Amino acid sequence: MLRAKADTFVYSIVTVTDRLQLWDEREFIRVSADLGIVDIVVLSSLLLAAIGVGFWSGRRNNDVESYLLGGRSLPWWAILGSIVATETSTATVLSIPGAAYGEVGMRWLQIAMGYVLGRAVVVRVFLPLYFKGKLFTAYQVLDRRFGHATKTAASILFLVTRNLGDGLRLFLAGLVVHTLLGWPFAWSVVAMGVVTIVYTVFGGLRSVVWNDCIQFVIYMLGGAAAVVIIAGNLPGGWDQLWTFAESSGKSRLFETGFSISEPYNIWAGLIGGAVLTIGTHGTDHMMVQRYLSARSEREAGRAVFLSSFVVLFQFALFLFIGVELACFYSLDANVAPAEADQVFAHFIVHSFPQNTGLIGLMLAAILSAAMSTLSSSLNASASALLNDFYLPACKTPPAPQRQLTISRWATVLFGVIQIGIGIWAITLEATVVRNALTIAGFSAGILLGIFSLGVLSRRAGQAAALTGASAGMTVLLFVQFVAPNFGWQVAWPWLALIGSATTFVVGELTAVFYPRAERPE
Repeated sequence: MLRAKADTFVYSIVTVTDRLQLWDEREFIRVSADLGIVDIVVLSSLLLAAIGVGFWSGRRNNDVESYLLGGRSLPWWAILGSIVATETSTATVLSIPGAAYGEVGMRWLQIAMGYVLGRAVVVRVFLPLYFKGKLFTAYQVLDRRFGHATKTAASILFLVTRNLGDGLRLFLAGLVVHTLLGWPFAWSVVAMGVVTIVYTVFGGLRSVVWNDCIQFVIYMLGGAAAVVIIAGNLPGGWDQLWTFAESSGKSRLFETGFSISEPYNIWAGLIGGAVLTIGTHGTDHMMVQRYLSARSEREAGRAVFLSSFVVLFQFALFLFIGVELACFYSLDANVAPAEADQVFAHFIVHSFPQNTGLIGLMLAAILSAAMSTLSSSLNASASALLNDFYLPACKTPPAPQRQLTISRWATVLFGVIQIGIGIWAITLEATVVRNALTIAGFSAGILLGIFSLGVLSRRAGQAAALTGASAGMTVLLFVQFVAPNFGWQVAWPWLALIGSATTFVVGELTAVFYPRAERPE
């Protein structure tokens, strides 16, 4: 049985930063939502619309380029919406308000400010690499620079960490559905997984992107509705809220003091947040796949950079909800749940208007955040398997229709794997799930270090890249799991910097003794 004691921030290349709370099933079964017919209609409409968009989008998928890259013709604003929705998970929607409800307040925004700086670097440094030639995956760049073994290692790292991490996120989302709706846990996981598989298999990347845009609108509307409803439940209205936010210090944005163990200061935000988003948005194929679907490098750059401001606004919205909830539950008449991460869900169940469609909207928002990440993961994994492993192993390239069929079956395969991981995770201890997600998040720093060697080093070859990656993983494991036993705590925003810096430095030192053989650029 999972215990409600796991309360930690875990970063990853899918969702950038997710605060995870593993809820005790017994506690939440008692507060499951009582859905009216209007709420059921709203929730059902989301699921049916997602499948409908999948079939509609699939009409133009007659080759693998259309299926995996949307024919390289998607508009920048749709790619922007897909980027933001993909990096937003169920845990983000529910736990970011919990962070502001607790001691963090609005200071979490310092991390999002670092994202703006990081994505400017992605546009300047990484996008030109992906638009040289007609690439299908991010890791084909590494093949050209280092060799086949480095590309294979990077793609395996992506596939393993992506499907492990997203399988565990499916478990978390399934637990939310189970506890809020009272559905059996396994069926909650299977329901979300199957709906996501169906619209992804039939529609390909077009379906993923257009559904992401719809799902982004849904969870933002849900957030806006929550802001109005919570304020309406305060006796003093907005005036009471502003007074509370100022007097409690929750409206404070900046913390200028420096501590390596404190994640919410301006240094960890700007430096750690920037490096983290360079890793997640510059080297993760799930994001790079969206850039390659753009009409041009310029449009891809516009989507990447502007997405940082949309994410900043999104975090501000859900953090503000947390401040509102802190004000609401500070009133003597309102009894708050024990854990901060449970507060938003508790309010939805107990204080949202019944049978008006608003509870259905919020549940749709929670499901939307989960499915947008999962669908992107499935499509990107299928692309990596086809282009980084299957096609290079073929002596003669298969016919286009054959490649399309393989891509679709690969999507189903990864969907089944993630559903299996999601159901299996209920048997694990909370610490095991948390540690597995942490390790999955290490890939952002490792891949950034390898790409940095390729861009900044002239002498580093394949041996240097692989040695550096091994060293980076070893140091991250030590920092995260061994160092705390000696009283050395390192805040999560610094982990991507530590991983990438170690990979790069060790790779450069290795290149002194084992320089690369001459390869065409």
